[in-house]
Amino acid sequence: MSAPPLPGVLGDLAPVLDHWGYWAVGGLILVEDFGVPAPGETVLIAAALYAGAGRLNIVAVITIAFLAAIAGDNIGYVIGRTGGRSLVLRYGKYVLLTPERFEKAEAFFTRHGGKVVTIARFVEGLRQVNGIIAGATAMPWRRFLVFNALGAALWVGLWAGLGYAAGDHIATIYKDVNRYSLLVLVALGLLVVGLVGRAVIRRRRRAARTDP
Repeated sequence: MSAPPLPGVLGDLAPVLDHWGYWAVGGLILVEDFGVPAPGETVLIAAALYAGAGRLNIVAVITIAFLAAIAGDNIGYVIGRTGGRSLVLRYGKYVLLTPERFEKAEAFFTRHGGKVVTIARFVEGLRQVNGIIAGATAMPWRRFLVFNALGAALWVGLWAGLGYAAGDHIATIYKDVNRYSLLVLVALGLLVVGLVGRAVIRRRRRAARTDP
């Protein structure tokens, strides 16, 4: 049974999947998740579509993708934990990220880091660097691991399930997902702004109560 033609960048990955199979799934997801530009999400969708056509095993695709996602993010975490913070403090001023601003970002990530790590899995750009940020802000590793595993499970389950069940409808689904991804980014941005705004308001109220 042959898989339906893959649209867009999914089609570009067909030769890679044909030649490397599960190695392509694990390898591309792994390197994407510690900052290397790679089509990890698209290879997951394409592999799930292949599994739906009987050319790969869906259980193997899900297992490999899940383990690769966790491993890649943890490599990013180690990179951030061992060198990221010092690099930010040393060179951040050149991109207007002063030590004071980094400390505020560190405090925000410590308080809301679990939500960020989980949601970041679904956002292009954040997915590639959330492990590095978590490590650079000294988020406790066990806490990071739990939320990272949750995000990976949701992410792999969503895309593997859609790809496996989509069949000939994958082109339409892929187009719709790209169309609404901007809305997801906007919603995430509003969430962050709301959380920051709430923190600022609470701080001002505490300051007002303590003023003589």
